[in-house]
Amino acid sequence: MVDIARDDDRLEIADPPRFAMGERVLSRSVVRNDGTYRGKDIGEVLVNRGDIGYVRSIGTFLQQFYIYAVEFVDSGHQVGMRAKELCTLDHLPPEVLAQLTERFGDAVATLQARR
Repeated sequence: MVDIARDDDRLEIADPPRFAMGERVLSRSVVRNDGTYRGKDIGEVLVNRGDIGYVRSIGTFLQQFYIYAVEFVDSGHQVGMRAKELCTLDHLPPEVLAQLTERFGDAVATLQARR
């Protein structure tokens, strides 16, 4: 089990970013508007678990964490996310891809086939 407090204390930017620009990623969590996304109500869902997007830029927060600007094509939202909220779709072993497909549906398999 991962100790979240210990994970948040880690200086993430001491290592290279986990994802690259243009990489396909899957959201591991639901993201709601915290008030920083214009045109949406606070608390409104911007990204659902299992949504697929592309890393558009990589920044940092508090000189400690990487923040990945991820564009979710289906919804049109571009949202800043931490690495722990994302999973790559471009560099997965076949058995992991099969598990994700089983869990998140045919959308993962369809995107993987387009590679």
